[in-house]
Amino acid sequence: MQYLVIRAFKCFSIFVQFIKRLLVHCWCRIMFYVKGIQVESFMSLGVPYFHKSLGAKVKIGRNFRMNNGFRYADSGIDGRCRIDVRDSAELVIGDNVGISNVTITCHRKITIGNNVIIGVGTQIRDTDNHSLSPDDRLNGLDWANKATAPVVIGDNVFIGAGVIILKNVTIGRNSIIGAGSVVTRNVDEYSMWAENPARFIKHLKHNAN
Repeated sequence: MQYLVIRAFKCFSIFVQFIKRLLVHCWCRIMFYVKGIQVESFMSLGVPYFHKSLGAKVKIGRNFRMNNGFRYADSGIDGRCRIDVRDSAELVIGDNVGISNVTITCHRKITIGNNVIIGVGTQIRDTDNHSLSPDDRLNGLDWANKATAPVVIGDNVFIGAGVIILKNVTIGRNSIIGAGSVVTRNVDEYSMWAENPARFIKHLKHNAN
């Protein structure tokens, strides 16, 4: 009898999860359409947060995957993906990109290549969000005078959990960023960087072709 109850519960849980995923997919489709976000194809576990200003542009390629909340991201920390594209900024995400509870703050331009894995809790920011001048912060010019600079993440990059990538950074293709790193300068392709601030660890093997 206990076996039958367990089997029935599992079947019911699978059905509930299927309905939830269907509703989330429909909700995301509507949200992308209303906000004018171009997405070729995607899968979302849990509901993300998206903000896009009217003058901003967001283009996302095929097979974009989002994990939102502690149920779907293995950090044990509750949260969800938060993508915020302001003013006339541009966010471009390539094909086969996966993110988990990731924050992307785009005030100028962020480009993410193909086949990129971005670990849980990572933050990517192309702005300081605030002016570095105390006078600006006191006189209402904090937002207007904040510094911005593009961020570029190349193809096949693997970014570990809890990484912070700051403005004016290019991460070369096929590179790895270790968990918990703070990336403040450019990363060469085929290399591993880690620590705070992130530093070069080693070169990665690659085919001459």
